Amino acid sequence: MVREGSLARVQPAFRPVVAAVRDRLPDVYGQRLHSAYLYGSIPRGTARVGRSDMDLLVALRDEPTDIDRQDAQALGRALDARFDQIDGVGTLLFGRGRLLSDRERYDLGWFVACLCTPLLGPDLAAHLPRYRPEDPLLARETNGDLAQLLPRWRERVAAAPDTEAARRPLVRFMSRHLVRTGFTLVMGRWRGWTSDLHEMAAAFGAYYPARAAQLGAAAGYGYEPVGDPDVLRSYVDDLGPWLAEEYARVHGVKAPRP
Repeated sequence: MVREGSLARVQPAFRPVVAAVRDRLPDVYGQRLHSAYLYGSIPRGTARVGRSDMDLLVALRDEPTDIDRQDAQALGRALDARFDQIDGVGTLLFGRGRLLSDRERYDLGWFVACLCTPLLGPDLAAHLPRYRPEDPLLARETNGDLAQLLPRWRERVAAAPDTEAARRPLVRFMSRHLVRTGFTLVMGRWRGWTSDLHEMAAAFGAYYPARAAQLGAAAGYGYEPVGDPDVLRSYVDDLGPWLAEEYARVHGVKAPRP
C-alpha cells in the first residue's frame, strides 16, 4: 500500500490554508512538535471549496495534555474563521511513542504511513513497516471495534436534539464509519485501498450483495447527509450490529486499548 495523498495534489484554493498551518504549528507547540501531517480530501486533491474540512494529525515528542488539545482546537477555530475555503478543522493529536508502538502498528501506525501526507518534521513512516491490504491483522486492528462503539452511538443518537440539523452530522459520521468498516471487511479480497466512499461500497457489495444497497446508501449519506432519524436507527439497530458480528467472524476483534 502506498500513500494516497501528496502536497502536490493540494488544489490552489487550499494552498494558503496549508501554508498557514505549516507556519502556525511550530508557534503553538515549539520544540515539543515532532511532525505534522495532512489527511483527507485536501491532500488527495478532491476537496470542495467551502464544503470540505481540513484534517490534521500532529505528533508531539511526548503525550499530549489537555492544554495541548485546547491549543489545537483554538488553532482550528482561528483557521476556520480566517479561510472561507474550509468548513472546519479537525486535529488528531498523539505522542510519537504511541504512534510507533507495537499496539498501534496496524492501526494508527498504518494510518500515518498510508493515509497521512507529511507536512512538517521527520516522517514517522520511516520507522513503520510496509503494509499489504490482504493482511487480516490490518483489517482487525483498523476497524474491528464496531461492536464496542455501538453502545456509545446509541447514546449519542438518544441524546441528540430532535432536529434535522442536529442529526445530519451524526448521519455523516456514522455513514462514513460504517462504509469504511464494510470496505475493510473485504479489503483483502479486493486487494487494494481507496478512500472514495462510493468505491468502498461497491467493493463491499460485490461480496455481500444482500447488504449492497444499504452500504451504497450510507456512502451517499457520507457525502450528503440527511437528518432522518430512521437512518440513524437503522445504523445502530440493523446494519451496525450485523456488520460488527460479520467483522468479528471474519477478522476477529480489535485488541483493547487503554
